[in-house]
Amino acid sequence: MKRTKIAEALQLKNFGEEVNIKGWVRTRRGNKNVSFVALNDGSTINNIQIVIDIAKFGEEYFKPITTGACLSVNGTLVESQGQGQSVEIQAKEIEIYGTADPATYPLQKKGHSLEFLREIAHLRPRTNTFGAIYRMRHHMSYAIHKYFNDNGFYYFHTPIITASDAEGAGSMFEVSTLSMNDLPRTKEGKVDFSQDFFGRQTNLTVSGQLEGELGAMALGLIYTFGPTFRAENSNTPRHLAEFWMIEPEMAFYDIKDNMDLAEDFLKYLIQYALDNCKEDIEFLAKMYDNELIDRLNFVVNNNFVRLTYTEGVKILKESGQKFEFPVDWGTDLQSEHERYLVEKHFKRPVILTDYPKEIKSFYMKQNDDGKTVRAMDVLFPKIGEIIGGSERESDYDKLMNRVKETGMNAEPIWWYLETRKFGTAPHAGFGLGFERLMLFVTGMTNIRDVIPFPRTPNNADF
Repeated sequence: MKRTKIAEALQLKNFGEEVNIKGWVRTRRGNKNVSFVALNDGSTINNIQIVIDIAKFGEEYFKPITTGACLSVNGTLVESQGQGQSVEIQAKEIEIYGTADPATYPLQKKGHSLEFLREIAHLRPRTNTFGAIYRMRHHMSYAIHKYFNDNGFYYFHTPIITASDAEGAGSMFEVSTLSMNDLPRTKEGKVDFSQDFFGRQTNLTVSGQLEGELGAMALGLIYTFGPTFRAENSNTPRHLAEFWMIEPEMAFYDIKDNMDLAEDFLKYLIQYALDNCKEDIEFLAKMYDNELIDRLNFVVNNNFVRLTYTEGVKILKESGQKFEFPVDWGTDLQSEHERYLVEKHFKRPVILTDYPKEIKSFYMKQNDDGKTVRAMDVLFPKIGEIIGGSERESDYDKLMNRVKETGMNAEPIWWYLETRKFGTAPHAGFGLGFERLMLFVTGMTNIRDVIPFPRTPNNADF
């Protein structure tokens, strides 16, 4: 008999027909006459109830059917007499695929802490919480691709291994085939990367932006969506060493076009979550964040406020609010500053623009005042910055001067600089950290809980 997914079975009305259901036991209860098994196969947050006549199967048969065991059940679909579900299965045949010893299976009981579940990342997808999060991660991934495809963008694959540092921060993982126990050296005592696989020093990418700009200069509208890596020793609820980034780059866009796209994109994604992940969102709201649904609607239903960094700093300084980190013109805004603007002052999402050039990356277009660049950050409630972007500097001489001002080595990005010599054009783009988005749409507070296998300092298990 062909298997029916539980998500589909719960919608059926053809009572009296036989179906096959497969899944893992979440709970088992009952008495000496009848046993009720809640089965889940990952297709939905909801379980389906299997009703088992103990006399028919025999008591000994049920001993291996414990929480975590995997079953295949053939039975009759009937209308449920209990509350909480509309249908259930009266079992006729049960095949036990795999058992789960109650003495050693760590998910026997409910109510495990998120900290404990991070220690068993290989099993936590079987919980309701992480099943919901990972289903939503899929839906958000699909929505990202659908949005860009429907709006004329091309999916552009940028390299994971690179010789350039897009952020200029230097916190990158090196890629090498050289033996760490016997590194070849130059006469000056430095590592001789000419003997390495690529013949030069290479790293895991922190961003696909620079390469993405090359695509935009030929295809017009492109986006990247892939893993990025940062070797910062930041052991916080907001940082990962491996994370996913969405980075659109658009030829002929200025900063206003960039803001318009970012706002439309975020509203689309959040509305998609509300429309397609309703049951999972309701579960997460009930369990972790009862303001989640209101916050999602808050973003969808409000136009984003747009103001300059200078105006934002003025509001913060005149607010009378005591911040942990002092704020002044020229300082990088902290999450507490960003959230104040969104949650208390404007009570709407905010886009800040025109930041001081000293606190932004070299590639951002310089304003005529000589002090600021056409950067933009989109600020959300609860998490602060969710998108960072800018209009890109398209003038070769200005870009080269900025590279020199920052002390960067121009040699690894000669190809990037050269695009400003041949058919340069106005262009813009932004980056959305996928896990930041997932934090927002799920209501979770630790970024390690919205990616299946978090990579953090001293943790590369599973």
